[in-house]
Amino acid sequence: MMILTTHIRCLFDQWDWERVINREDRSLDFLKTIVKIIVCALSQTQDIVKAKYPQITQDICDEVFFITTQELLDMYPDPTPKQREDKITFEHKTVFIMQIGGKLSNAEKHDGRAPDYDDWSLNGDIMIWNETLERALEISSMGIRVDEKSLKSQLKECDAEEREHFEFHSGILNSVLPLTIGGGIGQSRICMLLLEKAHIGEVQVSIWSDDMVKECKDHNIILL
Repeated sequence: MMILTTHIRCLFDQWDWERVINREDRSLDFLKTIVKIIVCALSQTQDIVKAKYPQITQDICDEVFFITTQELLDMYPDPTPKQREDKITFEHKTVFIMQIGGKLSNAEKHDGRAPDYDDWSLNGDIMIWNETLERALEISSMGIRVDEKSLKSQLKECDAEEREHFEFHSGILNSVLPLTIGGGIGQSRICMLLLEKAHIGEVQVSIWSDDMVKECKDHNIILL
């Protein structure tokens, strides 16, 4: 049998990262520090892009506004969660919305989160105002991961306590696995933001319907 080999360039649309931390790092202060580092790196990247493409006008604000989902609900009780995100991000430009997963005072969740992933009291989304789309753009969902206490509590809240017997969950509950912080950073979303693009098809090759191609062309959006 003949085996053919070739070099393939792959586009990984999301950068996933994980960092081992100490017990004392499981705090809001540490979480905020990591968020600021990510936003600073993004802002510096935009400076490099703008130096090469001076027609780009949007600036990424590197001063992060931190707010919890409950505080956001208290501020805007009537709009939907997405509308609340747009409102607060339009006002502050770069926002980290914290504590996503648990039920709020209105008995609803701001957004869903798996009970065995982030600690719902130590997680959040990085949102940046996108001038091109005139809406908040989620750049990263991240957080300090569950420890034995938060995992047990969140599994119980979701009626998923049977998962405690799974290998990963058992490793957390018995302190076999290390404590970590991590998240995902959307590559295409960052490209859209930095290059001021209105459609993901302008930065990512994909297959689109004829109607979509025509609609984009009518708005001077050229899909790859």
